[in-house]
Amino acid sequence: MYTVTSVNVNGLRAAVKKGFVEWLAQSEADVVCLQEVRAEPHQLSEEVRDPEGWHTVHAPAAAKGRAGVSLYTRRAPERVQIGFGGFGVPGSEEFDTAGRYVEVDLPGVTVASLYLPSGEVGTERQDEKERFMAAFLPYLEGLRARAAADGREVLVCGDWNIAHQEADLKNWKGNKKNSGFLPEERAWLTRVFEEVAYVDVVRALHPDQEGPYSWWSYRGRAFDNDTGWRIDLLVGSPRLAERAVKAYVERAASHAERWSDHAPVTAVFDL
Repeated sequence: MYTVTSVNVNGLRAAVKKGFVEWLAQSEADVVCLQEVRAEPHQLSEEVRDPEGWHTVHAPAAAKGRAGVSLYTRRAPERVQIGFGGFGVPGSEEFDTAGRYVEVDLPGVTVASLYLPSGEVGTERQDEKERFMAAFLPYLEGLRARAAADGREVLVCGDWNIAHQEADLKNWKGNKKNSGFLPEERAWLTRVFEEVAYVDVVRALHPDQEGPYSWWSYRGRAFDNDTGWRIDLLVGSPRLAERAVKAYVERAASHAERWSDHAPVTAVFDL
């Protein structure tokens, strides 16, 4: 069995104070993908930066205190790539130092940690998100082709910041005009699944379920009422997705026990 977990930590140093280290110590994952780390490696303690039993890759953002993605792998990566520029995709180089994408080759599979921009309608943040999506879609297509040529599978894990269908957020009626559930964003994700033929691993295993949600606002009683969004996705090549036997969200038992506003999302593959 091969287990992969993805979680937006909402600031790794803050998460450490709330239980991240203890969670990682008990994790049975072969790969852990982190997003929104918001720290440079030298700002992390050794037990977080390079914990025993793990190989780590950290890709902080050039803008201090923003974004940042990391990968923790039980086996040493065969190849490491930060950003997705350099493959002939117009506009992709803009995000090479943005702390939004890191990719490694492991035996038989390429695994990536993605933090897609969150966006905000009518602002530069939404413009950035649209530029990212425009560059990332052809990159995903090329990634699948390159991996297939090498006999490899692909798994892109992370905070995609888009709820694809109505079943992916509790209050979908009230969010039709908000970033994260805009028609054009959802259409883009449909292209990822239908045109480029990636598979949403969790949804494939839970086709008729509302959620399972992976993010709840800290405002009000969103967590207690399970008023969440399913925006943390494990998106894989079809052959890999077919080998998924289990997928679940590690929802905290209570609001007080959360160490992020996101919950870890885990998939188990029979390889």
